[in-house]
Amino acid sequence: MPALVNYRGDDDYHTGGSLCSKDSTRLLSVYSPPCKRQRISDSYILFFEQEKKPSIEILPDEILYEIFRRLPCGQARSASACVSTRWLTVLSNVRASEMVHGSSNDTEMVQENDGFLTRCLDGKKATDCRLQSVAVGTSARGGLGKLSVRGSNKVTKLGFTAIARGCPSLKVLSLWNVPSIGDESLIEISKECRLLEKLDLSHCHSVSNKGIAAIAQNCPNLSSLTIESCKNIGNESLEAVARCCPNLESITIKDCPNVGDQGIATLLSTLSLVLKKVKLQSLNITDFSLAVIGHYGKSITNLSLTGLQIASQKGFWAMGNAKGLQSLTSLSVVSCYGITDLSLEAIGNGCGFLKQMLVKKCCFVSDRGLVSFTEAAKSLECLQLEECNRISEQGILGALKSNLKSLTIVKCMGIKDSAQETSVLTQCVSLRSLSIKDCIGFGNTILAIFGSLCPQLQSLELSGLCGITDSGLSPLLENCEAGLVKVNISNCLNLTDKVVVDLARIHGGTLEILNLEGGRRITDESLVAIADNCLLLNDLDVSKCCITDNGLSCLSEGVQINLQILSVSGCSKISNKSVPFFKKLGQTLVGLNIQQCNLISSSAVDSLVENLWRCDILY
Repeated sequence: MPALVNYRGDDDYHTGGSLCSKDSTRLLSVYSPPCKRQRISDSYILFFEQEKKPSIEILPDEILYEIFRRLPCGQARSASACVSTRWLTVLSNVRASEMVHGSSNDTEMVQENDGFLTRCLDGKKATDCRLQSVAVGTSARGGLGKLSVRGSNKVTKLGFTAIARGCPSLKVLSLWNVPSIGDESLIEISKECRLLEKLDLSHCHSVSNKGIAAIAQNCPNLSSLTIESCKNIGNESLEAVARCCPNLESITIKDCPNVGDQGIATLLSTLSLVLKKVKLQSLNITDFSLAVIGHYGKSITNLSLTGLQIASQKGFWAMGNAKGLQSLTSLSVVSCYGITDLSLEAIGNGCGFLKQMLVKKCCFVSDRGLVSFTEAAKSLECLQLEECNRISEQGILGALKSNLKSLTIVKCMGIKDSAQETSVLTQCVSLRSLSIKDCIGFGNTILAIFGSLCPQLQSLELSGLCGITDSGLSPLLENCEAGLVKVNISNCLNLTDKVVVDLARIHGGTLEILNLEGGRRITDESLVAIADNCLLLNDLDVSKCCITDNGLSCLSEGVQINLQILSVSGCSKISNKSVPFFKKLGQTLVGLNIQQCNLISSSAVDSLVENLWRCDILY
């Protein structure tokens, strides 16, 4: 042992033979498995592995670009794009016009660019990689015609450059809440997608006048433009659109603080002969813009004005008295303080062909203005009043002197259930549709007056009216001579089976749609009457009513031949016993709602889903 410890390796060494002798080999084999002698060097193995690597991967992007643009068909391009992200990126940069095709593919290319396809990418699904894939894949399948991107911060210029270069057939582009998209992306679109007809931008805060101007200059076919909540878009954009888009028919501008009178006036005056639909909401425009609309809006058919807080009575009065809105057929005015009795009457006098009118949250309109407007607007057919609390039952009844076909009243708290002198009122034989919703003062007295004045009603909606009872509604049902087709008496808590029985008896031969939702006093007796009388019924809603399995049993044996939609949602007394009745009704059903029917088990639901395979079941 001392000799071994003191050994330095410089004087004694082994001379008995190789370490790989038979003895040493036998010794090593005890501690490790036998190994074959290596015959190929490491350098040769490395060279062999390099030889196995596909040679095309070492080519630069420029060479791949030239190869890819010569691929024979769209299927080959799509397959190549699936190889790697690099190949997808290179392929997405190849413009459709740069593709080299042989004579056998000429017909295919004509079909590829027609723009038949629609793609919608929402949230996390909207990425640059997905847009590149869309650009490559759609070219061989009809061409991309419509693209919508919503709610994504992962889309950049890279993805839209691919869309621009690969989809020259793009005609409709919608961007909603895409903060990373700016002017550069729109400039790329404008350069390549010159067939663009419709652009919709909402909450795109990085887009400014520069991007809109590029679209206007390069896309002469633009016919519809929507700009909503884009804080960097102002008057310059509208001026560029007015100058370069002679085919613009529809414009919507909402909540853009930099848009003012200059942009609106330029747009309306320049495109006065082509603009048909105009919607302005929450803009800092004054009476001047309204006067321009009234003077130059010769071709406008649909006009919507919402939340114009600066515009006064003078502006709306000038818009009507200018008498330029001779083509206007539909007008919507919401939350505009400038709408008063005087300005409303001026609009009625100035818009001779107005057929549809919506007045909502205009607190200065009273009975006098309403009656004057309906007398002046000779062509008016549809009138909708919402949350106009200075309008009472006298104004409503006075409006019936006109030739209205449809009247809708929603949340007008000024209406009271008071008696009126009916001798001075005339029948409105033209009225076909009456809708009263959530007017807490509406009751039996005023309802009876409507019944005597409107004998030709075909559509009746009385929703959320706790003041009406059977005694008030039954006379109206008796006086409807034409036959009711659509009836909605949902959430009228004081109506009972009696009124449903009368309805089925009187109008069962014409009734097609019936909504009894929320009728806590509606029971199986109503279903029996419906089953016996309503032959043409195709839509029935008895959600949250007190019906049971027995009522559904009677309904399944009824005379109706085409019941397509049935809702019993929230009917707590419906159980598994109704499953056979649902199956029998399922011969014609295409929609069934059994949500919140807690006595129907999951196994019963599975049985319904299996048997009613043509029916869309909500459970």
